[in-house]
Amino acid sequence: MSEQWVPSGTHQTSHGLPAAFELARAATEAQTLPELAGLLRQLRRREARQQGETLLTYRQLAAKTGWSRGIIGEYFAGNILPPPERFDALIRLLGATPAEQGVLATARDRVEERRRRPNRDHASTGRAVVRARAGGPRTGTPYPRFPVPRQLPPALPGFVGRATQLAQLDAECAGAVTPEGDGVASVTLMTLSGTAGVGKTTLAVTWAHRVADRFPDGQLYVDLRGFDSTGTVVTAVEAVRGFLEALEVPPERIPTHLPAQVGLYRSLLAGRRMLVLLDNARDADQVRPLLVGSSSCLVLVTSRNRLAGLVATEGARPIGVDLLSTAEAWQLLARRLGADRLAAEPQAVDEIIERCARLPLALAVLAARGAEKPAFPLAALAAELRAAPRPLDSFDGGDAGTDVQAVFSWSYRSLTPQAARVFRLFGCHPGPDMGFAAAASLAGLPRAQVPRLLAELAHAHLVTEHTPGRFGAHDLLRAYAAEQVERLEPAQARRAAIRRGLDHYLHTAHAAALLLQPGRDPVTLAAVAPGVVPEEIADLGQALAWFSVEYPVLLAAVAHARRSGFDSHAWQLAWTLVDFLQRRGRWPDLAVAQRNALAGAQRAGDRPGQANAHRDLARVLSRLGRVNEAARSYRQALVIFAELGDHTGQARTHRAFGAMFDGLGRHAESLEQSERALALYRAAGHIAGEASARNAVGWAHAQLGQYASALGHCRAALALLRTTGDRHGEANTWDSLGFIHAQLGDHRAAIRCFQRALGLYRRVSDRYDEADTLSRLGESRRAVGDAAGAARTWRRAVGILDDLGHPDAERVRDLLAGECAGDAGHTGGG
Repeated sequence: MSEQWVPSGTHQTSHGLPAAFELARAATEAQTLPELAGLLRQLRRREARQQGETLLTYRQLAAKTGWSRGIIGEYFAGNILPPPERFDALIRLLGATPAEQGVLATARDRVEERRRRPNRDHASTGRAVVRARAGGPRTGTPYPRFPVPRQLPPALPGFVGRATQLAQLDAECAGAVTPEGDGVASVTLMTLSGTAGVGKTTLAVTWAHRVADRFPDGQLYVDLRGFDSTGTVVTAVEAVRGFLEALEVPPERIPTHLPAQVGLYRSLLAGRRMLVLLDNARDADQVRPLLVGSSSCLVLVTSRNRLAGLVATEGARPIGVDLLSTAEAWQLLARRLGADRLAAEPQAVDEIIERCARLPLALAVLAARGAEKPAFPLAALAAELRAAPRPLDSFDGGDAGTDVQAVFSWSYRSLTPQAARVFRLFGCHPGPDMGFAAAASLAGLPRAQVPRLLAELAHAHLVTEHTPGRFGAHDLLRAYAAEQVERLEPAQARRAAIRRGLDHYLHTAHAAALLLQPGRDPVTLAAVAPGVVPEEIADLGQALAWFSVEYPVLLAAVAHARRSGFDSHAWQLAWTLVDFLQRRGRWPDLAVAQRNALAGAQRAGDRPGQANAHRDLARVLSRLGRVNEAARSYRQALVIFAELGDHTGQARTHRAFGAMFDGLGRHAESLEQSERALALYRAAGHIAGEASARNAVGWAHAQLGQYASALGHCRAALALLRTTGDRHGEANTWDSLGFIHAQLGDHRAAIRCFQRALGLYRRVSDRYDEADTLSRLGESRRAVGDAAGAARTWRRAVGILDDLGHPDAERVRDLLAGECAGDAGHTGGG
C-alpha cells in the first residue's frame, strides 16, 4: 500500500497499524450500503478521538450542513445512500484526508452501481476510478454528479390575491424546508383542487417559484393533462421517464417496466430537497406512482377533482381553490387594464365581475379583450356581456385553453352518464342552490340515489357543497349546464324536469306556510308530478328553518315559473312566501315576487290567483309607502273575491286594508275595514279569522281612545286564539293589550303583556313586529322609572330595524337619544 494512504500523525490501532490504513483497506472492500455506513461511523468515532471530544451529534451535523437530523441518521444507519455531493461534504466534515476521500468516493460509487445493477461484475469499477487515489475530483465516475432540474413554467406576472391559500401552502411547507427540530416534513404531499378556470395552476406555479430556494436540489414539473382538449392523459410511465431524463439518467439505464422506473426515481430523490409539481391530475391513481418516498421532498398536485383518495391513504393535505373575491377580481382587472381605467367606470367593472362570476379565466379573457382596445369604454364590454344570447359565447379567448366553455366541457366529459344528467338538469333549476330532495325531484330519481351523484359532481368541482347537503354552481357553470340540457334533452323532458322542481318547492312551501300561519286558508294545489319528493315539514321550527334556507330559491322559482309558462306555480309560490318575508322585513323581495305572481295569473286568466296576488302585492306596497298603488290593488282584490263568492278572501283583504289605514293614522277607516272583516269571518264560521279580526277591531278602538271596547275585543280574540294554535296572532293580541294598558296608565301590566308578545314573536321569527313591540316596551319601562331598561330595549329595537333597513329605526333612535340626553341632564345631581 502506498505511503500516501497513511497521513502523518494518524491514530494507531491496537495492532499498531495506522487507523487511516485500516479505513482505506475497508473502503476498497466495501460492497454494500451497510458496509459503507460502517465506514462513516468509523470516521465519526475517529474524529471524536482525535479531537478529544464526544461524537458529533446529529443535531451538530445538521447545523453544520443544513440537512435534517432524520436524513443524517438514515445515512449513518445505512438506510439511505447519500448523494455524491452530500457524501463528499460529510466525509470532509468527519476529517477524511484527501486520499481517504478518493477511496471512500470510489466505494460510494461502487455501492450505488451494485444497487442499480446487482448482477453486474463490478471488478472494473475500481480500475475505472483509480483517479481517487490522488484525491482528484469525481469526474471519472460512471454516474455524473446529481443534476439540479429547474422545470417550473414561468410564473404569471399579474398574479393577485389568494392570500389564504398561499398562507396554507407556506404553513404546510415549513416543516419540509427548515433544519430546525427533527427536520422531517410535517407533510410531504399537498393538493390544490377547484373548478375549471379557477386558477389552480397559476397559484401552484406562483407559489413554487416563491419557495424554489427552499428546494436547492431542484424542481420537477409535469402537466398530466388529466382534463385536456385532446383527451390524451399523460401516463405514469411517460411522467416517470420524463423525470428520469430530467435527472440525466442515460436512456440505456432507464428500466423498461414501471415499478423499476418508479423505484429508480424514488431512489434518486431519496435524501434530497426537491419540489415536485404534478399539474392537472385526473385522479389519485394517475398520481400515486409519481409520489416520492423521501420526507425531504414535497409533492404538490393540482386537479379539478378533490383527490380524496390521496387524502385518505397518502395523508395529503387538501387545499381548496375557490372563486376570487370581488376585491381580488378588481385587483386582477387592475393589473391587466390599469387602476385608473377601472376607477373611471366602477359600475361597469362591478357588472363585468358579476357576469364573469369572479372566475379568473373568464376575467382574464375579458381583460385581454379590454387590453386590445384601450380606447373602448369598459361599459361597452359590460354591455356586450349583457346582450350575449348565450352567456358563454363572450368567454372565448381564441384557443382551447382560454375558451371557458371548452374548459368546462373537459370536466363534464369525465362524468358518469347519471351524474352528467343531474348536472345538466341544474340548467332547469332556478338556483342558487338545492338540497338532496330537490335534486331528486328535478331528476325524477329516488332520493337515496342522489347523494352519490351530487358527490361525484362536487368531487369534479362542477358543483360546490357550500354547506352540508346544499349544492350550487356559479353562474357560468349554470349557463353551461343550461346549454347542455338544451342540446341533449328533448323539450318535453326539459319541461317535465322544470315541473318536477317547481312541484317540489310549491308543495313543501305550502305545507310550511300553513305551519307559520295556522289560520291561513290553504290554496288548492294540483297533484305533484310523478317522481317529485317534497320535504317533510313537521312543525313550526322546521318550517322556519326550511324557509330560512330556501327563500332565495323560492324567490327565484317564482320568476322561473313565470318565464317557463307555469303561471299557477308562480302565484302560488309567491303566496307561500308572504308571511315569512313579512316577518323578516324583506318587502322589496316580496314586491318583486308578487308582481311576477300577478303577471303570471293575469296571463293564465287565473282569477283566484289574480285576487290573491293583488291583495298580497297591496300589503307589501303599503309597507313600502306606496299607499295609492296599494289601495288600488286592495280594491281590485275585493272586486275579484266578490265575483268569486270567496268571503274569507274578502275578509282577509279587508283585514289587510285596515292595517294600511292604521299605519296612515286613519283609524276610523281602519276600524271600518276591520269590522267588515270580522262580519265576513263570523258568517263563514272561520274561527282563526274571527280572532285576527277581533284583535284588529280592538286595536282600532284603542287608537281612537275607546279602551273599554278595545279590551273586550282583544280579550275575546285571545280566548279564540288559544284554540287555534296561531302563535303569531297571539303575539299580535298581547301587543295590543300591552298598548291598551299603557294608554290606561297601567305600565306594569303593559310590560307583562309586551314581554308575552316578544316571546311569541321570537318563536315565529317575526323580526319587524318584535322591534315594534320593543319600542313600546321601552316607553313603558321609561314610564315606570327604569331608564336604563328603556335604553337597552330601544337599542335592541334599533339594531333589528337597522338590519331590516326600515325607516322606523330613526323614530326609535330619537327615543333613545332623548333618553340619553335626559340622563346627561341629571348627572351630578346627587
